[in-house]
Parts: sequence; C-alpha cells; structure tokens
Amino acid sequence: MSVGVLIVDDSATMRGLIAAALKRDPDIEVLGFANDPIEAREQVKKLNPDVITLDIEMPHMNGLEFLEKIMRLRPTPVVMISTLTQAGADITVAALELGAVECIGKPQGGAGIGDAFADLPNKVKAAARARVRPYSGPVAPVERESGYHAAKDLILAIGSSTGGVEALMTVLANFPDTCPPTVITQHMPATFTKSFAARLDRISGARVQEAYDGAKLLPGHIYVAPGGDAHLEVMSSTAPVCRLREGEPVNGHRPSVDVLFDSVAKLGRPSVGVILTGMGRDGAQGLLNMRQKGARTLGQDESSCVVYGMPKAAFEVGAVEKQVGLARMGPAILNACSATAEHQRSA
Repeated sequence: MSVGVLIVDDSATMRGLIAAALKRDPDIEVLGFANDPIEAREQVKKLNPDVITLDIEMPHMNGLEFLEKIMRLRPTPVVMISTLTQAGADITVAALELGAVECIGKPQGGAGIGDAFADLPNKVKAAARARVRPYSGPVAPVERESGYHAAKDLILAIGSSTGGVEALMTVLANFPDTCPPTVITQHMPATFTKSFAARLDRISGARVQEAYDGAKLLPGHIYVAPGGDAHLEVMSSTAPVCRLREGEPVNGHRPSVDVLFDSVAKLGRPSVGVILTGMGRDGAQGLLNMRQKGARTLGQDESSCVVYGMPKAAFEVGAVEKQVGLARMGPAILNACSATAEHQRSA
C-alpha cells in the first residue's frame, strides 16, 4: 500500500527536489503540490494525503500557523522541511511541539545537492505509521513536588525518537530543580538540539542544556545529547561526566540511545532508564543491560506513543520493568528515582 504525499513549499526548485527524492521509493506516491498554506488547505481537502511535507517560511501564512490549524482540525502526519539556521531550528522545534512527526534540513547547495533528502522517504513512511492526535495547546505548567530528593548518586537516562519532542516536554515539565542528574538522547538533526534544550529549559524546573564533553553531572541539571557527529556517554572515575565520543552510527543513529544506556549500565551506580516513543529498536539492548545491572526501567505504553517502536522492542526483550502512559510518566520517573537505591541494594 503506497503512502500518498502532499508537498507544500513556495520554491519550485525545492518542490522538485523533494518530489524527486520521494519518487525514488516505489512505496510513495506524490499526490500533489502546494505553493502556500492557502493552496495547501484546498489540496488537503481534495487529496486527503497520508503525509504532508511542509516548509516553514511561506507567503500568506507561515508554516507554523498552518500546522497548528491542521493539527487542531484535521490531524495529519507532517514532516517539516527546515532551513539549517538557528532561526529555522527554533521554529522547527516549535513545529515538533505542535505535533509535526519529523523534521529534516533543506540542502545548502554545493556538491551534496544531488543527494538531497536521501533519508526523506524513510521519514515519510515512518510518519505515515505515526499516531497523530489533535493539538490541544502548549504543555501546561504543572505543580511540581516540593522537597523532592532522588536516591543519592543516582543517574537518570532517557531515550526517545519520533514523537519525542512532545513526550520529553510533557515529562520534563514535572521535574523540579532537585531532580537527579539526567542525560537524554533524542534522535534529532545537529542544528536542532541546542534549540530543543533551550525550549525544555523554559518549561522545566530543572536546568536543561545541550551536553558538552566534560560536563559534570549535577543534581537539578538535564543534559541533551547534541545531534551530529558523536555519541553521548556517561563516564566516571570519581564523579560522572558527559563524554562525546566520535564513532559510527549505532542502530542507524548517532547519537544512539543504546550507547548512552550501555555507558550508564557500566557505571555500577544507582540508575533509572526510560525509553519513550520512537521508531526502530535503538535503546532496547542498552536498557536491558541497565535492568540486568539492577536499574529501574520504564517504557512508554503503546496507546500514548506516536510510534510504538523503541518501547515495544525494549518491552519484548524484557528490558522494561513497567509500561506507563505519557500523562503519568513524569511522576512515575521521579518516584522510581526516589526508590532506586533500596531496589538496587536488593537486586
């Protein structure tokens, strides 16, 4: 069964590049094109696409406004096509919060233009399988637990992919400034992770930042793996620190959730591992390694996932101690972090 796609972009050149990339996959059918959101609105009604690729900067109505209308009135999987600039990154992260399933950067020209959007067909097919829901507004402030303290020396590790922006914002809004040191690998292009960390920082009680090599893991701090050229690991001789290690992709990803979880498992410290929505298997084996070392482990349940891929793979190999819905995941993580020391002593 083919995936029908509507391409929305005000550049004829870019529409052609996107269409050429998608037509290389026999399982994808380009149903039509739209030059701006006004035209796109009519095309959506006429063509009923399975997936929309959406530019952000367009005439008459910007992509964010159009996306919000689509997600409120006619939820459809959307893949954002963004310029690789800081402004483009900020808007793209906002789009992912609104419910866009994936994001991909526009080619910048030069020798690589012929390989533009090489991964776009896979992202579009993954988006077609996503469970999108009506947008109900931004993540609301929550009343955070006062006087909260996690187990001593505990490290929390979280992995996510498709749908992870919304999931992480929902989870971390619950976190107080006394949360355990937290490390996160979210599959995301390099340009976008700094902006994503800044957005998380605004809604969480904890301090959220993009991880850097040598960053000390401190209570009340959350470290997001930068996208791109390195894997995020946690290393420790005395005090744990972030390490960015160059290496080949693992499970098709760099940074990889498995690499992060493996590094935490090797520390021998109290730990909690959490796997959220995402496509594929990345993180399943690493989370199993953590659980076998005595860590508490949680997985997002199927009904609340945008894509029940990574949590399903982890659950099936026995890595997940308990499945939890997204609405309850933040409190469940904090409770597990409070109880972990006693659990690991008895493991």
